[in-house]
Amino acid sequence: MNNIKLPGLIDPHVHLRDPGQTDKEDFLSGTSAAIAGGFTAVIDMPNNKVPIATTELLKAKQNIAKKQIVSDVGFYFGTVGDNLDEFEASVSRGGALGLKVYLNQTTGNFLLDKHHLENIFKRWPEDRPILFHAEDETFDSVLEVLKKYPRKIHLCHMSTGYELKRVIEAKKTGLPVTCGVTPHHLFLSEKHFQQYGSFAMMRPPLRPQADVDFLWENIASIDMIESDHAPHTREEKINPPASGPPNGIPGLETTLPLLLTAVSHNALKIEDIIRLCHDGPKTVFGIDQGDETFIEVAMDEKYVIDQTKLLSKAKWTPFNGWKVQGRIKRTVLRGTIIYENNRVIALPGSGNIL
Repeated sequence: MNNIKLPGLIDPHVHLRDPGQTDKEDFLSGTSAAIAGGFTAVIDMPNNKVPIATTELLKAKQNIAKKQIVSDVGFYFGTVGDNLDEFEASVSRGGALGLKVYLNQTTGNFLLDKHHLENIFKRWPEDRPILFHAEDETFDSVLEVLKKYPRKIHLCHMSTGYELKRVIEAKKTGLPVTCGVTPHHLFLSEKHFQQYGSFAMMRPPLRPQADVDFLWENIASIDMIESDHAPHTREEKINPPASGPPNGIPGLETTLPLLLTAVSHNALKIEDIIRLCHDGPKTVFGIDQGDETFIEVAMDEKYVIDQTKLLSKAKWTPFNGWKVQGRIKRTVLRGTIIYENNRVIALPGSGNIL
């Protein structure tokens, strides 16, 4: 068996739903899914049922997590432009690793009026990045402010050729912008919506194949992979509320198998996975778990993704039934085996708050 060792992976974009929607996921189930997927660190988004937009809410969320997590977990702070006075306190003493700003509709309707952008750029501490959900031309508004107030920003779950072209142009002019892409925007296109229906509904939505191809052709210009792990119950996807099916899919346990399969097809190299799933987020978010944090992967092992075996509470994935190559055998955090042979070994609360 061709086994290889990789550094512990870092997922900078997850929605663990706790507190407020623990029927979808909680910190124990979410971080169990993380280590089963090879991720030793994840960063949780702030659009909870009650958005994490005060320091008090952030600390309360961290205290809930401390008792449950089996991987390391960091957190983002949120804003709709009315909590600027909270910014400094939110990053102090093990606080937020970044600020998340939503400029398009998504889960939670935590939407910012773009007229607040300049004040946010001025007030958010410069040593922490500002992350944006900004689709297509919406991202142009961000870049215009960035030119006036250069500071680290990150474009989340980039999904179109237009967005990546704008990122490439910005980088060439020296603007401090990074970007991430999800596995579902690399491995699925809008045609899959006909096949998977509501199980392929997400924000940003699946795109035409031309956009998918452009992302692959320019993978060297992308800084990191982010799962955008966004679990919902199977019931609400099948029998949605009047407002329609919720957007988002789980991704922590399918990301690495999909990427390893791409390696087996010569579409990626192992070095690309290390750069995209470890080096990129480590550098941007300042996460260093040390050399004794790593995963072991059986590169030659072939299997079929079985959603019933997922550790996420969601228990579904549009990748169910996909044939993949490359199985995670062991996850090690700071020298301690926390996952091995399809079994979580770590005790709840053994992970660190980043």
